[in-house]
Amino acid sequence: MKRLVIKVGTAVLTEDNKKLALERIQNLVNLIAKLKNEKKLEVILVSSGAVGAGYTVLKLDKKILANKQTLAAIGQPKLMKTYQNMFEKYEIPCSQLLFTADDFDSRKRLQNARNVMEILLENKVLPIINENDIISTDELIGDNDQLAAFVTYYFKADMLAILTDIDGYYDKNPREYEDAKLQKNISFISCEELEKKPSANSQFATGGIVTKLKAADFLMQNNIPMYLSSGFNLTNAYDFLVEGNHKNGTIFQSKK
Repeated sequence: MKRLVIKVGTAVLTEDNKKLALERIQNLVNLIAKLKNEKKLEVILVSSGAVGAGYTVLKLDKKILANKQTLAAIGQPKLMKTYQNMFEKYEIPCSQLLFTADDFDSRKRLQNARNVMEILLENKVLPIINENDIISTDELIGDNDQLAAFVTYYFKADMLAILTDIDGYYDKNPREYEDAKLQKNISFISCEELEKKPSANSQFATGGIVTKLKAADFLMQNNIPMYLSSGFNLTNAYDFLVEGNHKNGTIFQSKK
């Protein structure tokens, strides 16, 4: 594996909708630094959390679109400053790329983005990607899980790793059923699972397991694997991404 996309969700990046989860963000930064500096991987980070970060500064009703866009405008630089300060310790420069759905539909815009991405990665700069919430009136085909899948595909990454508030994909909801079993390897996702209504635990999150399954399904159709694991405790992510040991978490990979 040469190029890896890591997507981290709002639930991981914020605490109780009141402040940024600095310890968890630092752990994420440590993981990415190890992947870049020791494993010599090209890493692209897709980071949610702009709206949640904005809410830590200004308490606006996120259900109103203009308020949500305002929170994103406040939160995006706050989030980027946090990343920049933490990555500076590892001498890893950061860059910001914001996308809308239209950018992936435009051949010219996409090619421009690809050109910039290659220069950034060639010069060991970490691209940090989010949706451009300020000008977007609709979520990008759902949320940042699918944005991350698009980034993985269009920027020719070898794998997507989603770090979230669950430690993998279960055969049933582990919050409701004590006998739920983690599925370590998935090669097929049923239409029934893909058509379920998305739900998310955080009031600032837009995804849930369904959007992650849709992202995995899209990538499997294009023969690209996806890894799903906890962003609260990165032990399993370290084991898999750094050590190459799949002890926990779920790998979605086509049998083709």
